[in-house]
Amino acid sequence: MKSEQLSGDLAWQQACDLAARRHEHQRRDNGVTPYASHPMRVALTLSAIFGVHDERILAAAMMHDLIEDTTVDYDELAERFDPEIAGWVSAMSKDMRMEHDAREAAYDEQLAAAAWPARLIKLGDVFDNLSDATGDKIKSCIEKAHRAIALAGDELELQTAVTHLKERIASVESRAS
Repeated sequence: MKSEQLSGDLAWQQACDLAARRHEHQRRDNGVTPYASHPMRVALTLSAIFGVHDERILAAAMMHDLIEDTTVDYDELAERFDPEIAGWVSAMSKDMRMEHDAREAAYDEQLAAAAWPARLIKLGDVFDNLSDATGDKIKSCIEKAHRAIALAGDELELQTAVTHLKERIASVESRAS
């Protein structure tokens, strides 16, 4: 690892800072909530609910939308953190230049082929999106959660997260009906 690359607790602290700065002017769908709250909640979901304590995975969770939604690219993350963390973030990134249906299919293939930490982050991502979904967004969020569960497969490292996500889906469905 290069001396300027970060690891352990420094990585998650620096990831938190980078995500907050790069998402600074973005808002969640409600138009009010700062977008940076989402990646922070995803990392907290992984830690507090899914029981993940690997600081490198938590750092990637905090940065999971940077490539897709900001000017940050894989090379910047690989240089600043390391190629593995950058790879997990990259696996979570859709190619927004593609048409919607093709983009979603390519994203599912990309995520299915990714290392389990990327799929774990995806489970946390959809868990968080389900937690604040309202109105017309609920159905779409539930569909995306089921897709994430299917992509998780039977990977042992993902089973706790899958169980919690299924419980969240049931809770949201019962509130919506």
